[in-house]
Amino acid sequence: MQFDLDALFGSAPSPYVLVDPDLRMIWANDAYLEVTGRTRETLIGRIMTEEFPAPPDSISDQMLRGSFRRVLATGRTDHLPLIPYPIEAPDGRIEERQWSATHTPILGDEGKVVYILQNTMDVTDLYRSEATTTPSSVPRRAALLQRAEAIATENLALGAMTEFFQSAFDQAPSFMAILDGPEHVFRITNQAYIDLIGGRDLIGMPVREALPDLAGQGFYELLDQVLETGEPLSFKGMPALIQASSDAEPVEHFIDFIYHPLRDAANKTTGVFVQGHDVTGQKIAEATLTATRERFRIMAQTMPNHVWTADKDGGLNWLNDRTYDYTGHVEGELYGTDWGRAVHPDDLELAAEKWQKSVAQGETYEHEFRIRRADGSYRWHLVRASALRSDEGVNTGWVGTNTDIEERKSAEREIAELNDTLEMRVAKRNQELEELHVTLRQSQKMEAIGNLAGGIAHDFNNLLQVITGNLQLVARETPDASPAKARIEQAMGSVARGATLASQLLSFARKQPLAPKVINLSRFLGNTTDILRSAIGESVALETSFAEDLWNTSVDPSNMENVVLNLAINARDAMEGRGTLKIHATNTTISASSGWALPDMQPGDYVRLEVTDTGSGIAPDIRDHIFEPFFTTKKDGQGTGLGLSMVYGFAKQSGGHVTLDSEVGAGTTIKIYLPRSHEQEHDLQPAQPAGLMGGAETILLVEDDAEVRATAHDLLIDLGYTVLEAANADEALEIVKADQAFDLLFTDVMMAGHTTARDLAQVVQRTRPGVPVLFTSGYVQDAIVHEGRLEAGVQLLGKPYTQSVLAQKLREVLGTAGIPQQHHAGHGGGHADAASDAAPVDTNAPILICEDDILILTDLADTLRLAGYQVQEAGSAAKAIKILQSTAVSLLITDVGLPDLSGEDLAREARQMNPRLPVIFATGDTDVPAASALGNCKVLGKPFQDSKLLEYVRTMLPQYAGVQPD
Repeated sequence: MQFDLDALFGSAPSPYVLVDPDLRMIWANDAYLEVTGRTRETLIGRIMTEEFPAPPDSISDQMLRGSFRRVLATGRTDHLPLIPYPIEAPDGRIEERQWSATHTPILGDEGKVVYILQNTMDVTDLYRSEATTTPSSVPRRAALLQRAEAIATENLALGAMTEFFQSAFDQAPSFMAILDGPEHVFRITNQAYIDLIGGRDLIGMPVREALPDLAGQGFYELLDQVLETGEPLSFKGMPALIQASSDAEPVEHFIDFIYHPLRDAANKTTGVFVQGHDVTGQKIAEATLTATRERFRIMAQTMPNHVWTADKDGGLNWLNDRTYDYTGHVEGELYGTDWGRAVHPDDLELAAEKWQKSVAQGETYEHEFRIRRADGSYRWHLVRASALRSDEGVNTGWVGTNTDIEERKSAEREIAELNDTLEMRVAKRNQELEELHVTLRQSQKMEAIGNLAGGIAHDFNNLLQVITGNLQLVARETPDASPAKARIEQAMGSVARGATLASQLLSFARKQPLAPKVINLSRFLGNTTDILRSAIGESVALETSFAEDLWNTSVDPSNMENVVLNLAINARDAMEGRGTLKIHATNTTISASSGWALPDMQPGDYVRLEVTDTGSGIAPDIRDHIFEPFFTTKKDGQGTGLGLSMVYGFAKQSGGHVTLDSEVGAGTTIKIYLPRSHEQEHDLQPAQPAGLMGGAETILLVEDDAEVRATAHDLLIDLGYTVLEAANADEALEIVKADQAFDLLFTDVMMAGHTTARDLAQVVQRTRPGVPVLFTSGYVQDAIVHEGRLEAGVQLLGKPYTQSVLAQKLREVLGTAGIPQQHHAGHGGGHADAASDAAPVDTNAPILICEDDILILTDLADTLRLAGYQVQEAGSAAKAIKILQSTAVSLLITDVGLPDLSGEDLAREARQMNPRLPVIFATGDTDVPAASALGNCKVLGKPFQDSKLLEYVRTMLPQYAGVQPD
């Protein structure tokens, strides 16, 4: 704003001074300088109250500051008819002088006060009656001034009271306003009211004009009613839509308020006093609390457990329907302390005592006691409760659950009953195993972890193939009585172990060729229950559970079975032979957002297999190494450290993942994630035992290792086949081009030369469509596999292989039964030739084997099945007795040291049921008194070769063939 003060007031005889909102003097006319005794240079820029100070909190100071404050607050002119104010004279004396002042606001463009123009007159002489005109006028003027002083003083006091009232009004926690007249004009509002309606200026405006957004909401009409009737009105939680400005969105508030009539001296209602509280936050909180409580009750009603709530003093006040269904009580019967009606009398006192202590201390409640069912029986429950606390930490109540633990309690009782003898038996058995397998453990122990490449397995398996093939051929020509026979058997065992190590290394490196089938784990693992129970022992409880709608997955069945067996044996060892092994399979979906928890996993659908034990757990410092090859926490010689590395490699090669959760002292859970398959489940037919079958076909043998080729040639010739040989694929192609006839291509995968085995196979399949191809290799890399899986239709025989396995695979690929191979009784070579050693027997009469060592049991059963016998397996004497009671068997083969009865006691029990049953004691003991006492028994000392086992079986069975038990 532009104006010329000097032109307007510079020569005026009345004193004028201009101050800003800080009371800084920025202009003064000559009259002002003269009356104050100041010069322009000393005055301009100074704060008025500093240049002309009055004692703090004096009437002078209060009146001056109050006037300026009113101008700045209202933007209206303020008058001080008479104000006493001291001023310092030029000679330094303080003079008490009387003034009359007018303070006029100068407003800026936005309507705010930017300057205050003070017109001040010195009326000291007039006040003191020193300046007179006529004698008669002095008393009248003096009386007028004194009256003005009295009024000013009263106005000052009234202003102070008004300011105090306004301050209290503004600081009140509730909103307040005073409305006047029939139009309900706003006279006074406090800050809380201004905040509620969005900071609008209301003073002097009728309510309908000031708050048009309240139209149609009933507030105007209620004000009219109070003014007309003179009766107050009050409301709770009334909604009000308030629109702070024309361009703002309406906001819903909830208010508690009262309209109280204001009356004049004649008791006539002249206005309305409005007072209330904005309770919007409270309403929102109440609605949120109601919704939260409803969600809790819905959730609690859907939970499988009992759920209940209690007040802060511990009295029950709500239970879900499942609790009522279980106990048979109706709503209200268990409220307060009546919950004890459902508790077993023997458990109530301690349960109530602990509950009272938890309530008193505000601590979590956890206790086990029996709760009565509706039928009167009791089941154990774990009862937990936690305090509910407000934002300030105040206990407002309790929420609790009852979880049925009856099965756990039963298991604990059973474990307690077995505990004394179990530890003794486990210690004894571990000692026996330590003594029996010390040499084997030492040979399996590796000295260090190296960088083992898959190519090493190829050369290693080729060497093993040469060794195993020649050992089998030598064994055929070696009499059973020869000392060399035992050495050959030992060498064959070492070859088998070497092949296993190579296979496990390939699995960890994800180079093991897999032949996946679409399976359903619930049915697949259900068929392995017996072997798992045998592997973990009688003292480990096995619990399996599978989702009803479990998805299919595509995995190699043989490797899948090895994985589960490996994990079961590891769990058994971690639990030291006692505990609970849980196997659970369910469906799960890994999303992109949750994939961070499972590295290297693609988002998608998976079947999750969980294997959980209750063992000692794994320390945090070794968990990161648990899947490394050759890393083991077992004692020296008790493991190679390749089991879990094989599991890891298998899962990754199958497109899945493995995780490990473990807590020291609480057990371990290993989770295997396998990709979901949308294909139909394959029908997995069990392999049928058969003798050693050869053939008269011609086989094209392709192998670049001369020693391996020579060994394979001899094995094939020994089986009756005609053999064409080629040192590599290029030579084999010449045979194909020469049109030489052959019935099967048997080729190594990894060979030197320009032509690969895959190229050779494609040429044969293209030019001779009816000729099958059988690949063999100890390390296939990516020649015939994609992402670790064999291509569809590809047949592979892994190195090293035995003659028996070779014979079976050839007949499988050729698709005919083949020709039985008979050899003299003196040959050996392990399982490879077991079939030819078997004398004709009645295969409808099964042989019963009772052996608690799963590895020995499996080995014995496989040997007899390959020889053409039917076999029943039992891991304990109790199971063997059940089989004897329900099934006719031709021969009993039993260990002496069994976990329940001894083998001798088992034999006596068997003879009670069938006096003519022949028995073979397969044991490390040399003295078995029951063998001579019972008769028709033989003792087969451990360790023994397969040929010796078959010889004993042949000598025992002819006495019993075709004879049924009495």
